[in-house]
Amino acid sequence: MALLTPLFAFLYHLPQVYKWLLKPYYVASLFMSVAFLAVRKTPGICDRLATQREDGNSCDFDWREVEILMFLSAIVMMKNRRAITVEQHVGNIILFSKVANVILFFRLDIRMGLLYLTLCIVFLMTCKPPLYMGPEYIKYFSDKTIDDELARDGRVTWIVEFFANWSPECQSFASVYADLSLKYNCAGLKFGKVDIGRYGEVSKKYKVSASPLSKQLPSLVLFQGGKEVMRRPQVDKKGRAVSWSFTEENIIREFNLNELYQKSKKFSKTRGDKVSQSQFPPVPEEEEPEQQGVEAQGVESESKKDK
Repeated sequence: MALLTPLFAFLYHLPQVYKWLLKPYYVASLFMSVAFLAVRKTPGICDRLATQREDGNSCDFDWREVEILMFLSAIVMMKNRRAITVEQHVGNIILFSKVANVILFFRLDIRMGLLYLTLCIVFLMTCKPPLYMGPEYIKYFSDKTIDDELARDGRVTWIVEFFANWSPECQSFASVYADLSLKYNCAGLKFGKVDIGRYGEVSKKYKVSASPLSKQLPSLVLFQGGKEVMRRPQVDKKGRAVSWSFTEENIIREFNLNELYQKSKKFSKTRGDKVSQSQFPPVPEEEEPEQQGVEAQGVESESKKDK
């Protein structure tokens, strides 16, 4: 049963996996992840490689290479236990496969190891994972708009994500946050994002560290009446972020999104009624026919006297 659950989950997300793997970034990453396997198994190339196998077969893995690959599999399985999206699963496989390839190439030939490591560094500096471009109900803030928007209407509850585009965790969380905004956004409950990698002053003011070593990215902060009510992950007295999993279930439970949404819908209806009343002024009451006739006769008598 433990093996069937991941298998069914993979099959369920298979269309999304194909969609992401066909992007140039993942295509290039996939080739780099299987580089050592291709070199070791390609006829004409593997024949010239060194090997520690007793039978001298240089086109097959030796015992040390098998150990490294088994260790890689164990590390990937441990890391993917905390992964919340398909992007994180694929990203963990690619990352640790590249690390294993570096070790294997250096062990095989130091020149091949240096060449592969250089390619990894160039790829890391020039290629970035594709950003989420799907539907969402999210307002993006700058350092000049976030304070005004949070204080504009004290009845509106805001959930704001503090993120950085270079953070893999933020990139993986983007689709989860967008899905939450599609489900829970309304007039009284809104979702926002601010890039603290770009706006450093916002990072300092709201005490969210943008350091690459920080565990505070992404950070979700709940604002009510323009003031912070809660945030995840929490930060201890020493300024270190407490580990927290950004799954959709955890966010719904910790932020009481279902309860907030029900309260916000009531606010939406009240505001909608006020708007409709202000848009349509009251219609004046019609005068009774008898009263209109008396007034008409009075006007006629006055005109005759003037004549």
